[in-house]
Amino acid sequence: MKLILLFLITCFGTVLQAQDLTGIWRGSFRSQNNPAADRLMELMGADDRYKFEVQINQKDKAFEGVTYSYKTTVFYGKATCKGTINPATRKVMLEELKIVEVRMTGMSDACIMTLFLQYSKTGDEEILEGTYISMNVNDSNSCGKGTVFLRKVPTSDFYEEPFLVERKKQQQQKNKIAQKKPETVTKPNPNQASTSTPKKTTPSAAKPKTSAAKQTNTTPDKPKDTATKIKPATIDTVKRMPERPPVAVVIPKVLENRENELVKTIVTSSPEIIVNIYDNGTIDNDTISVYLNKKLVLHKKRLTEKPLTIRINLDEGSDYQELVMVAENLGEIPPNTSLMVVKAGNKQYEVRITSTEQKNAVVVFKYQPESRN
Repeated sequence: MKLILLFLITCFGTVLQAQDLTGIWRGSFRSQNNPAADRLMELMGADDRYKFEVQINQKDKAFEGVTYSYKTTVFYGKATCKGTINPATRKVMLEELKIVEVRMTGMSDACIMTLFLQYSKTGDEEILEGTYISMNVNDSNSCGKGTVFLRKVPTSDFYEEPFLVERKKQQQQKNKIAQKKPETVTKPNPNQASTSTPKKTTPSAAKPKTSAAKQTNTTPDKPKDTATKIKPATIDTVKRMPERPPVAVVIPKVLENRENELVKTIVTSSPEIIVNIYDNGTIDNDTISVYLNKKLVLHKKRLTEKPLTIRINLDEGSDYQELVMVAENLGEIPPNTSLMVVKAGNKQYEVRITSTEQKNAVVVFKYQPESRN
């Protein structure tokens, strides 16, 4: 019974470690104060979503950090926050504490939010999704409620907080230590000298080899010489072959000089994929270029409510395709945002993408045919 209990505690600890929220989470939140008005704005092409980024530093079940809320030139705010996670249910509560930076138009007041989120993980993608309530910082009146969607990402649209920078340094030091350990494991065996000496004192094994060599040198010497003379010719031709690939593989500078952030990996059994790309918000002259496997397929195209369409073919011969979206400009309202709708067979995926002049967005497609068992 004690062994079973110990096993359960160990498993529980493993689950807790796997739910480390430390890092950068980015997405959006949307008000749901008046569903009819929200639906009308959506039909008119208006977007009432606010961009939302959270940077978290978790210790055990609790965490602290900062939040960024922003919507075009209407509002920008930064606040400190704290929260907790329940390892058993993976439910997360995040509470904004104090607004430290704010810029907004009009006579509106700033509000702070309390978020109730659910953590989930599919493959390498980690998601926080749920609802929020908000309160006016001046009179404590309600500012309304709504929905929140966040995805864990490797880089910030602003700058990394000191606690994240310190975490990265600690992780780099751990990696260096882990790389040095294999070198110290292999040590010379002092008994090797004694074990090797018996092998040297075996003249009986060596003599048959010399006698066999003398017998074969009577006639087969010439064929062996001709064989060795042919080999250099084949080696020379092989050496000249690798001169061509560096000329054929040319990586565009915009992919080489900018950071390429993996946004989503889609695994599908469909041999054909249709990708439609829209402006994800206000039409503000966002312009993009798109590369498929480092080859340009869309060049400086303006994002609108009408889709830019790309067709991708997948099969067992080309089961990995990499799509990179490059921001040619940030439009009138930074950053460059887009909505990618992917149709793969009878399934549809929505990918919300943010790209800047320092960072490209990458979407990977993997082909996995259905088993015919």
